[in-house]
Amino acid sequence: MSSDTLAKVPAAPDIPEQADALRIVPQRRFGQWTAAVLVLVLLALAVNSVLRNKAFQWDVVADYFTSDSVLRGLWLTLWLTAVVMVLGFALGTLLAAFRLSANPVLRAVSWGYVWLFRSIPILVQLLLWFNIGALYPELFGVRTVNLLGPVEVAIVGLTLHEAAYAAEVVRGGILSVDRGQIEAAQALGLSRWRRWRRIVLPQAMRSIVPPAGNMLIGTLKGTSIVSVIAVSDLLFSAQLVYHRTYQVIPLLMVATVWYTVVTSVLGVGQYYVEKHYARGSERTR
Repeated sequence: MSSDTLAKVPAAPDIPEQADALRIVPQRRFGQWTAAVLVLVLLALAVNSVLRNKAFQWDVVADYFTSDSVLRGLWLTLWLTAVVMVLGFALGTLLAAFRLSANPVLRAVSWGYVWLFRSIPILVQLLLWFNIGALYPELFGVRTVNLLGPVEVAIVGLTLHEAAYAAEVVRGGILSVDRGQIEAAQALGLSRWRRWRRIVLPQAMRSIVPPAGNMLIGTLKGTSIVSVIAVSDLLFSAQLVYHRTYQVIPLLMVATVWYTVVTSVLGVGQYYVEKHYARGSERTR
């Protein structure tokens, strides 16, 4: 190429200077900011209404919040929740194993159990177990009348109910593990127990923990239904007080605040458990 041709080629524009000349204008989101301000205003009005409404009688709430009867009811609620969750997941894990079994009878039994106990409302189940003596006055030579007290009925009814949901949670978690990893572990000669402990369960827990945490919180709140069979849980203890003092709203607020506190603590624990089992996955990035 000759020197004359090179002279005719226009010089390249000075890109940095042009970039400096451009002014970047951020996108304006008037709608989002307006909605956010509106939500905050409504939230402030709602909080102010609750705090300044004398009908709530917050002084009475403070008096009964740590009373002996309420704390005993709270302890029974926590204990009942723990027992039901442990027994429910133990039975649910067994049912999940049946559902994943190659045996058609075990699969059918597991499917039928989950179908039945998910179909019957929990209140109906509790009332049926509470009146088991009217259905079967005698079982295996033992009279069933007054055989189960209110607490035992609550444990049996809630456990059988939660086991149906726990079975599906565990089954879904196990099915979420890639089959290829299990086959690779088999190829390495790992025993069945080691495959489950080192390969399947750590990965399945990523899918099991979130719904299990929701089940735990749901069971805690669901225990309030046992008050219909005179179990002295948190709600029933509050009801006993306001039946005597006629201060219905303040005692209901005592139960509400305690449920909120406990579920908040469980929510924080669930967050850290999920974070532990999600290590190394893309969700933690």
